[in-house]
Formats: sequence, C-alpha cells, structure tokens
Amino acid sequence: MPRTAADIGPAATEFLTERHLGTLATLRADGTPHVVAVGFTWDPEAGLARVITVEGSQKVRNVDRGGYASVTNIDGPRWLTLEGPARVTREPERVRDAEERYARRYRQPQPNPRRVAIEIEVKRVMGSAVFFG
Repeated sequence: MPRTAADIGPAATEFLTERHLGTLATLRADGTPHVVAVGFTWDPEAGLARVITVEGSQKVRNVDRGGYASVTNIDGPRWLTLEGPARVTREPERVRDAEERYARRYRQPQPNPRRVAIEIEVKRVMGSAVFFG
C-alpha cells in the first residue's frame, strides 16, 4: 500500500529535521535520471519538500519541463523518499521562506539574487521499516 505525507509520523519528522544531506532526482529531457546531492527541508503543514537552488541549473530545467521530483534522506539503514509533483517557484516571498527553512536545518545560505526554490508536493512516501515497520 503506498504511503502518503499523512503517514509521516513523529520519528520520520524528526529524521527529516536532522542535519543530513539528501538526493534530488529529476528526469532529463531524454528520460534518464538526474540525481544530485542537496540539502532539503520538509514542511509537514504544507506537505512540501523544498530545495533551494540557482535559476538555470539542470535540476531547475528538469522540474520546469517534467514537473515531478523526489528527494531522499539517508543515514545508514534509515532512509525516507518523498516524491510528487514539483514546480520551481521564483516568487521572492516563497524563495525567502525556503531559505529560512534551509537555514534552520543546515546553515544560513549565502545571498544569491538568482536563487529559486523547487517545491515538491509530497504525494508518495517510501522509507525504511524503522519509520513504517
């Protein structure tokens, strides 16, 4: 049975706030996966995973074109993947919110006027048994 954002319990939520890098997977124009290391944040109230990045990057082009992405958080045997429809937001207030969330989980990002944010509306969740056992 597929899991959704509603199935993310306290242990998984805590794991998604710990300082771990993750991966972002998108699809290139030729259909092959583009997977890169990223920092990301989880917003349980909005059901959104967010990645801050730079306008024009491959991941931005892939999301603009394909509209779907996943992020995976991993630490040894513990892992969670959050996936769903994705969009690039260029709205200053939404980018600022993504930056603030990133700063709370990782560190304050350097100012960048070309910054955008990828927002993934989490529709499917997969993970290790420790979270869903």
